Amino acid sequence: MNGNIQKVNYYLECEKEIKRNAGRLPGLLLHSCCAPCSSSVLEFLSQYFDITLFYYNPNITPETEYRKRVAELYRLIDEAEYPNAVSIKEGRYDSAEFFDIARGLEELPEGGERCFRCYRLRLEESAKAALEGGYEYFTTTLSVSPHKNAAKLNEIGMELAEKYGVKYLPSDFKKKDGYRRSIELSAKYGLYRQNYCGCVFSKR
Repeated sequence: MNGNIQKVNYYLECEKEIKRNAGRLPGLLLHSCCAPCSSSVLEFLSQYFDITLFYYNPNITPETEYRKRVAELYRLIDEAEYPNAVSIKEGRYDSAEFFDIARGLEELPEGGERCFRCYRLRLEESAKAALEGGYEYFTTTLSVSPHKNAAKLNEIGMELAEKYGVKYLPSDFKKKDGYRRSIELSAKYGLYRQNYCGCVFSKR
């Protein structure tokens, strides 16, 4: 199964979904990990969706780092201009939620099962929030990073879409120079670009 998932071009799947919605503006709950990653994704998706950014990242420690990143997200939304309005919804912050799912996996290298559990933690909370808020779609900015496994993110997202009855917008936002564009926009707005994903293990 995973072998087949790897072969899917999720960027093209995203474009197909956008074309299906031509002429209307569906609601999208977009999980955001940080302002730099959100920058190019918002530039692209805000043409086609009514977007609420969902900032839920209990993996980020210390809390001062968490607060710094969400403040940059608010600043980006305030300073950038988008075709359609973008709002922000903050989730709860409880780092124990992350440490609970990471227990026993502390020594694994980056990019393995611990990261996959972290993807699921954040995507599941996003799916729940999308259902509760009446959004048609949910997805995440995480796939814009070359350090994140886009195939796994999409596999988890589509599984959760089935579970919660909210559409998952397939994505691989690093494609079509998405990651490079995020670097350009980060420079344009002077965004704080952190040097680790967020958790103590990535920092280590």
